[in-house]
Amino acid sequence: MTIQEPHFMDLPTPAGMMRVHRFLPKEGEWPAVILYSEIYQMTGPIQRLAARLACEGFEVLVPEVYHEYEAAGTVLAYDKEGTDRGNFLKFEKPVSGFDSDAQALIDFVTNRPGGYRWNGIGTVGFCLGGHLAFRAALDPRIAAAACWYPTDIHSATLGKGKSDNTLSRCGEIEAELLMIWGRQDPHVPQEGRRLIYDTLTAKGRNFTWHEFNAAHAFARDEGIRYDEAATRLGWEIMIDTFKRRLC
Repeated sequence: MTIQEPHFMDLPTPAGMMRVHRFLPKEGEWPAVILYSEIYQMTGPIQRLAARLACEGFEVLVPEVYHEYEAAGTVLAYDKEGTDRGNFLKFEKPVSGFDSDAQALIDFVTNRPGGYRWNGIGTVGFCLGGHLAFRAALDPRIAAAACWYPTDIHSATLGKGKSDNTLSRCGEIEAELLMIWGRQDPHVPQEGRRLIYDTLTAKGRNFTWHEFNAAHAFARDEGIRYDEAATRLGWEIMIDTFKRRLC
């Protein structure tokens, strides 16, 4: 499927305007998926993932997660300086700011003139974005969430004060969850993954769980950690989930 030229819009939030990048198929109306980036914002790998998802027949919205702290359009580099800045902001931004961003995005989709005729909205995210995709699913308007190696869920350390309640609230999630992990991921070790799995099971949530022999950020198509085969398999499972639950 061919897509339109990507463009952006600035969406109001309680903390100011949030730059949101949009990827759309050429014609027709399509279910929406919010794609949350890594700590680096709208990098080349994230742009390519968003375009690939739009080619599957989805409207894709990619918010700049640090819009309160960085100028619109800022992309952090995959180097020590960019990593340090992204990790600093992950723990500087209040969880309430991540939540109000999600609400603004979901409201934008659902409150359009003429209504929203699909079964729900999807979320997908990578690393920090995996946590944000999971947390956004606390909103009942989210029908499916694909969380690729989400950080800080097991440790409850997202946001200012490093004290989030994402996992403790997971019983509120009505969406189908897809959890994708790398076994060689030092950011979410085996005991952390076990805690998340056991909590979702105890809460009776609808989730699918996949672990690959891969490193953290294995879906990022730049650098030595990229695992094309694992990414392809995870992608196919994700697309199936979205097409079942959103369309």
